[in-house]
Amino acid sequence: MRRSVMFLKTTREASADEVSKNAQLLGRAGFVNQLMAGVYSYLPLGLRVLNKIERVVREEMDAIGGQEILMPALHPKDIWETTGRWDKMEDVLFKFKGAGDRDLTLGPTHEEVVTPLGASVIASYRDLPKAVYQIQSKFRNEARAKSGLLRGREFRMKDMYSFHATQEDLDAFYDKTLDAYMRVYDRLGLGGGRTLVTYASGGAFTKYSHEFQTLTDSGEDRVYVLGDGRHGINEEILDDGGAMADIIGRHKGSYADGDEKKLEQVKAIEVGNIFKLGSRFSEAFGFKFLDKDGVAKYPVMGCYGIGPSRLMGTIAEVLSDENGLVWPEDVAPYKVNLMTLRADDAACVALGDKVYDALQAAGVEVLYDDRDARAGEKFAEADLIGCPWQAVVGPKGAAAGIVEWKNRATGEGCELPLGSWPW
Repeated sequence: MRRSVMFLKTTREASADEVSKNAQLLGRAGFVNQLMAGVYSYLPLGLRVLNKIERVVREEMDAIGGQEILMPALHPKDIWETTGRWDKMEDVLFKFKGAGDRDLTLGPTHEEVVTPLGASVIASYRDLPKAVYQIQSKFRNEARAKSGLLRGREFRMKDMYSFHATQEDLDAFYDKTLDAYMRVYDRLGLGGGRTLVTYASGGAFTKYSHEFQTLTDSGEDRVYVLGDGRHGINEEILDDGGAMADIIGRHKGSYADGDEKKLEQVKAIEVGNIFKLGSRFSEAFGFKFLDKDGVAKYPVMGCYGIGPSRLMGTIAEVLSDENGLVWPEDVAPYKVNLMTLRADDAACVALGDKVYDALQAAGVEVLYDDRDARAGEKFAEADLIGCPWQAVVGPKGAAAGIVEWKNRATGEGCELPLGSWPW
C-alpha cells in the first residue's frame, strides 16, 4: 500500500479525550477513531491488526475442535428471562423497544442463544461433545469506558461454548482450551511470562474460573504471582482462606514458607477468561440428551472468552515505547514500512519503487511512504505506526543500490542490496 493514497492521518498529540496509553497511541497512529467513550471506528491500519489477531484466535480454536458459527447480536427478552438474567444483568444490558413494543437487548454474551441452539442439534450422547465459537461485536453498557480498547461499550469478542456428556469430558476440554489460549498469547507477543493463568472466582458456576492476566503497570486488576511465575491469584479470592489452601496444594513449592502474604502483587490486564458452567443453562432451557442407557440427562457446558479488540489494546499498552507502537510480526499491519527520503531525487524514487515491487513479489506486506514529506516526519511516523521492519532509501544508498534496514523492536540496523532482506 502506498502511503500517499492510504486513508490515514497521524498526529503528534493525543486527543484530550483519551487518557489511556493504548487509546492515545492507536489514535495518534491512525489505527482507531473514537466516536464516543468506549466506541471506536477501526481505520485501515487498525482493521488489519484486528483481523490478524482474530485469525490467530481462529486458528487455535479450530485446532482443538472448535467450529465457527455466527449468532445474532439482537436478542428477545424472553430468552434472558428464562435464565433469570434479564434483571440480574440490568447494569450492562442495552435494553430497548422494537416493532410491536417488543423488549429487546443487544448481546453482551451468548449463553442464552447458544444453549437452545445446542438443543436443536444435540439429542444423544452420540452427538457429544461439541464446541462452537463465534467472533462478534458485543455490547455492554459499561459505566467506566475510559480505558480505550480495554473497556468498551461495543467490542469484539471470541466466545466459545462446549457441550459434554460428563464432567470428566468437560474438564479435559477445558484444560485443552487453557493451553490453546496460552498459545494465542505466545503468538501475539504476550507470552514468555507476560501473561499468567490466574485463579479467579467461579461465581455461581464453579469453584474457580481462570483468567488470563497480562502484566503491566497500566492494568486495572491486581494479581498475586505464584512462585512458578506462570500462575497467579486474583485479589478478589485472596482473602478466602479455603481457596488459598486449595491453590497452595495445587502449586506446591510456589510459596515461601507457605505464607501467601509474601506473594508479589502486580497490576494486570485481563485478556481472557474460561468458565465451567455445569448444567446451569441446559437446565434453564430444559435441554436434555439421552445417555448410553437411554436416560435423559442435562449436558454440562463450558464457556471460553477472549477479546480481540482488548488484545489489540493490550499489545499497544505492553509492546510500545516512547516513540510509538511496536507490533509483533504475526499481527503487525504491515511487515515493512518502506520510505524514500527524497521525492525530488529520481534515483531515490526509482530504487524505492523497485524495492516496493520486489517486496510485494516476495509476498511481503509493505507500507510504502512515497509522500513528498520531510525525512524526519517519515521517520517519526514509521516509529509511531510500529511495523516490525523499516526500510530506508536515501540519495547515497540509491546511487549504490543499497537499502538501509532497521528492526523496530531492537533498533538494530544493516545495509543490504536490492533483493536481500534482513530476516
